Amino acid sequence: MASIFNGLHIGYSGLSASQLGINTTSHNITNAETEGYSRQRVVQQSTIPLGTIMPGAQGNGTQVKEIVRIHDEFVFSRFRSESQTKEFSDFQRQTLQELSTYFPEMENVGIKFDMQEYFNLWGDLSINPENQAVKVALAQQTQVLSQDLQQTRTRITDLQSTLNDQLKTSIDEINRIGFQIASLNQAIIETESIAGQHANDLRDQRGVLEVSLSKLVDATIFEGNLTSDMPVSRDIVEKGGNYSVNISGFNVIDGKTFHPIVIDNKLNPNGFYKLSYERQDGILIPMDEALHGGRVGAILDLRGSSFDANGDLQNGQLQEIINQIDGFAAGLVESTNNLYAQGAQEKMTSDTLALEDTNALVNSGLNIKTGTFDIVAYDIDGNIAARRSVTIASTTVMDDSSPTLPNGSANSIIGQLRLSQDDNADGNATNDIDDILNATYINGQLQLTINNIDFAGYTFGIVDNQESGLASGTNFAGAIGISRFFEGDSAKDINLESSLRDDPAKIRANKSPVDGDNTLANDMLQLQFESVSFSANGISTSSNLYGYFDAVVTDVGTRTNAAIARSETAMAKYNAVLQSYESISKVNIDEEMVSLIKYQTAYGASAKIITTIDQMMETLLGLKR
Repeated sequence: MASIFNGLHIGYSGLSASQLGINTTSHNITNAETEGYSRQRVVQQSTIPLGTIMPGAQGNGTQVKEIVRIHDEFVFSRFRSESQTKEFSDFQRQTLQELSTYFPEMENVGIKFDMQEYFNLWGDLSINPENQAVKVALAQQTQVLSQDLQQTRTRITDLQSTLNDQLKTSIDEINRIGFQIASLNQAIIETESIAGQHANDLRDQRGVLEVSLSKLVDATIFEGNLTSDMPVSRDIVEKGGNYSVNISGFNVIDGKTFHPIVIDNKLNPNGFYKLSYERQDGILIPMDEALHGGRVGAILDLRGSSFDANGDLQNGQLQEIINQIDGFAAGLVESTNNLYAQGAQEKMTSDTLALEDTNALVNSGLNIKTGTFDIVAYDIDGNIAARRSVTIASTTVMDDSSPTLPNGSANSIIGQLRLSQDDNADGNATNDIDDILNATYINGQLQLTINNIDFAGYTFGIVDNQESGLASGTNFAGAIGISRFFEGDSAKDINLESSLRDDPAKIRANKSPVDGDNTLANDMLQLQFESVSFSANGISTSSNLYGYFDAVVTDVGTRTNAAIARSETAMAKYNAVLQSYESISKVNIDEEMVSLIKYQTAYGASAKIITTIDQMMETLLGLKR
């Protein structure tokens, strides 16, 4: 039979349970705005009853079984996933919106306007081919166009470098978070090694780090088996057991062990960081192309993740735009120089080329195509003295002939220029191209020079042959840079040729050496409407200059609009999942105040039990007296 003192124990158990309930409710209230905090709940149950014969089992008070957090792992996993997607799309949106500001192609602003002004000045020069003021203005506008192309490219590469720095910062943050998670795992294991103990706050802290990690990279969390506690709350679905974190197939956290991601740029000449996973045997496994989610995934998608043998990026949205701008600049440079080589002059020298005797021109990496071009020689009166067609076939090389041989090889450029033939069909073997012109290929440079001994005052030009538009010509002169109006071969180094910068009066408007000839200037003016060959990102296309540049700007705008749309969709999904997550785990102050009153009332009632029993004991003691 239970004694009167057992009643005191029952009252005390009620006081203890209510006190713990008040403490837990207070803990909830004070952490209502703590990020990642899950509201906690005291789970009470009756203690084991006293076994008696009559009248049966008697209650022995209450006890706190456990303190649990209201947490649904299914909802939390979706929250982590949507956080990752949102961070990826938000970062891309922000970066591409900045990129789009580099192309202010509005009226009287931007590269397209610069190009229009540039061609307008060629039109002015065609009207006044000897006007020095127009030539000065053309030289200045050419440099304005070149500088705008250079500056736009530089701004994109600077943005690329910024992303590279942000990659280093993000990886350092991943490594810091990974170390903290591994440390928390140790603390959770120690806490939960005691039966009935739940490391609620530690798990919440780890959950915050898991979300932060997911925002940075596509991390997948694995932890034992899922468990549910439906009698306590239908919103409790917890994980327990072995814990690991996998990033794109690489196991970076295994319980309390963390394997940091290695980031290094020492071996890259451009300073781009490469990512690696270090195995236990010290072998580094590249990770760059495996990471796709979160901020790091967005950075790699924008900056690029694949490198060539020279350490240059081979992919990435920014790199693709850079390649398109370089392709545009190359197309402008080559098509302009290909036309400019028509202008009559006494000497032409190409760029230094890395061409061996066995290198077919069409397979050399230069933008040279099969077809024919003409060498046209003019006498001192401006009349055509000789004309020879040079054929570029699929196997044609630059030079496979000996300068000592009287007859050249038809399979090389030099050989065809030295070939002894009657270009004028006049039976005279001393006034043909091989007599007028000296052609050499020495140390990688093609040099064409008038034979001043016998043909003083003569000049020559290179005229490409095409059926319709520049894109169908050989592009020989433009590709090798043998007579340049522009120097450089990309948006990185495009500029007006140095001698023309120093003396704009040298700019030629004529094909033949005749005063008033404006044929070359007219061809330059027409170039803006002609089909030009462009190559970027492994794709070759033909378009006019305006059309291709518009396509580049449209591509930037399309990418930006797509990123905005993805960001808005991701935001909507994120908000929906966040609302679901917070409805389960977030502290509701009104509910907690109700709980506080409930526990306060229970505490007072338990105290009343003790005071009542105290009065009963006084009554018993009073009977003794």
